[in-house]
Amino acid sequence: MSKPRQKNPSSSQRTPSVLSPEREEELMARAAWLAYVGDMTQAQVAKHLRLTRLRVNKMLAQARAKGIVQIRINSRIAALTELEDRLCATYGLARASVVPTPPQDDMVSHAVAAAAGALLSEHITDGVSIGVGWGRTLQLSLNSVTVRPVKRMSVVSLMGGLTRGSAVNIYDLSSRLAAMFDAECFYIAAPIFADTEATRDLLLQQSMLQDAFKRAREVDIAFVSVGPLHTKSTMARIGVLTPETRASLTEAGAVGDLCGYYMNADGQLIDHPLNRRVIGLSPDALRKIKTVILAGGGPDKVTVMRAALRMGTLSAMVTDERTAEAILAGQENVLE
Repeated sequence: MSKPRQKNPSSSQRTPSVLSPEREEELMARAAWLAYVGDMTQAQVAKHLRLTRLRVNKMLAQARAKGIVQIRINSRIAALTELEDRLCATYGLARASVVPTPPQDDMVSHAVAAAAGALLSEHITDGVSIGVGWGRTLQLSLNSVTVRPVKRMSVVSLMGGLTRGSAVNIYDLSSRLAAMFDAECFYIAAPIFADTEATRDLLLQQSMLQDAFKRAREVDIAFVSVGPLHTKSTMARIGVLTPETRASLTEAGAVGDLCGYYMNADGQLIDHPLNRRVIGLSPDALRKIKTVILAGGGPDKVTVMRAALRMGTLSAMVTDERTAEAILAGQENVLE
């Protein structure tokens, strides 16, 4: 009589492929720790955790994307330092951070976001109040913010938001940053644009919004981005701007917005009905905040970032090398 076939011990003990979200993240963190701190190869990590090498490879990539693994390059590149110095000297900035431009255009926001999160982390201390705008780069930057115990921190939205969920909705961004530090969170609970000027004026008379704007004006740090004026912009893509409104803004000389306020290439607010309907912290109020950090990059944002610099509201910025060069060169490279 033949003996019953025995199961392969390694395959029978292999980690199940379907895990709860909590267990999956724990396993991801273990894999990242073994690979980056324990200096194991992916094959060694796979054997140690009883996983396939392919799964370990995917886990490490996800760990980077989720911010579980954060990479810091503790060295400066001379060309980037020169660009940073020129940006500070030209636009009166206290700080500029320029990162190498990645070869893929769709990765520029990721590269800028990583540096922006690191810069924001430097300003997070006990009792700090942070005002946030909205945008994809700001959302991505939270993956690179260093989480640590902080007391009496607060987060304040600097503008109204959307009436539906979105990855770039300011309410989601504000609440996520606050949750990372167990901080208080305050919203400007109103749409980014009111239907009419009269509606905007009526909303701003409400005590709830008056309190929110008071807190927004008194933040220690404002963390903002700009929006270009083209069909691929966030405002256009999520339907906040209709094609007709976008056309009229362009005709009025707008190149993009800062906290919902549209400006021309010289950094001056344009005369347009939308600027009289926006519910957000004004450029004049931003100028009074001690530290205003702008994060953004890419060829479509050159003109609007330069406009924001000319407006004189910023004290720091984070961008990529190619964008910094274009800003300083005075190039106009805006998508249509």
